[in-house]
Amino acid sequence: MVFKFLILLLALAIAIILANKSETKYTRINVGNTEVKVDIADTPLKQAKGLMFRKSLPENEGMLFIFDKEDYYGFWMMNTSIPLDIIWINRDMEIVHIERNVQPCGILCPVYKPNEKAKYVLEVNTGFTDRYSVDVGHFIELL
Repeated sequence: MVFKFLILLLALAIAIILANKSETKYTRINVGNTEVKVDIADTPLKQAKGLMFRKSLPENEGMLFIFDKEDYYGFWMMNTSIPLDIIWINRDMEIVHIERNVQPCGILCPVYKPNEKAKYVLEVNTGFTDRYSVDVGHFIELL
């Protein structure tokens, strides 16, 4: 069990190093009638790294994970320093699940999963969904 965990950590470290060398892409989306600048995580390497090791996230910025198909994508906060709101969005751009105020975690972290399939996942600063009254059933708009 420990050996498998060490292999997983090594693979994750390699993925993070490779993701740091890849080009960062940004776009803007509307969430709750609020424009948000998002870093696009559309490759397995970028998705594995996510917001790990970031010390801060500017207000109204986030990371948008884009997957090839809808599924029950689980997220954890391993090595993430910033408390987040995590928003799962289906292929119709409808919010299907939200985890609010997800706290940073070191290594043994809980995994957060939606109750419905999603194609996109948006991570923003904690409190964003409350501040802008964002809830399940609302829609996201790509700009």
